[in-house]
Amino acid sequence: MINEILLVLGGLALLVLGGDLLVRGAVNLALKLGMTPLVVGLTVVAFGTSAPELLVSLSAALQGSSGIAMGNVVGSNIANVLVILGVTALISVIVTKGHDLRESWAMMIGASVLLIALSFAGEIGRLQGVILLLALGAVLWRQLSTGRAEPGELEGAALGAGWGKIIFWLVAGLIALPIGANLLVTGATVIAREFGISETVIGLTLVAIGTSLPELAASVAAALRGRADMALGNVVGSNIFNILAILGITTVVAPLTVPPEMLRLDLWVMLGSSLLLAPFLFRSLSLTRIVGAVFVLVYGTYAWILL
Repeated sequence: MINEILLVLGGLALLVLGGDLLVRGAVNLALKLGMTPLVVGLTVVAFGTSAPELLVSLSAALQGSSGIAMGNVVGSNIANVLVILGVTALISVIVTKGHDLRESWAMMIGASVLLIALSFAGEIGRLQGVILLLALGAVLWRQLSTGRAEPGELEGAALGAGWGKIIFWLVAGLIALPIGANLLVTGATVIAREFGISETVIGLTLVAIGTSLPELAASVAAALRGRADMALGNVVGSNIFNILAILGITTVVAPLTVPPEMLRLDLWVMLGSSLLLAPFLFRSLSLTRIVGAVFVLVYGTYAWILL
């Protein structure tokens, strides 16, 4: 058991390191290409911080662990809203005024509803995976077609890295992520079986929180720099990518069985947590420290119910 715990911890460490390097390289690359910080958060940072989820779900699916693969995505989306935004708001109030994320939020809700509808078949196969990827293409086209920066908008936003550093960060991140994902899935699966805990619950909690650590790091850093648009954009974008890209790619490679208990509770918790953001985005309300504490408390209650 000690070996499996070390595998999980080592896997998490590599995922956090790889995610950080990938995000750092991706942000610099996007800024050099003239994308706005908001769109950087919704696309490049979101995809970069979702890379651990992709590698974990692919690895789990190829090992026949559908519960971990599905639980990882659904659990990560729940954790992104309740834990990532909750903890970020506890550290620094997230101001939403002046940052229009309503369209992206609607895309996130649409992706969640699409996943729930597909899940009622009991399996998400290759055809459903293609549908998810086509929806991803439409989302990316929409975001990128409206995401060019105005003159002067990126002033002071670039981190000053040269092409050599950017390439190093991207390559190092892409190497660390698959190794960390394999270690995490291997260790978590053995631990789940040893304690008689279902792989789905392990995926929804331990694996989901572990793979969401890059989102936490990116969001806290963005909030501390006064970039609430990037922090919120990162979470909203990550949730869209988790469903459309990660489950799309994973199910095209290896179809996934949807655990029945997920249709009874977890998918609806995922949708409900996303809906919680509506009043803040549509009425320009700030996510205060009290709101952050409530979000974290709600997640704690959900995790207690699962365990």
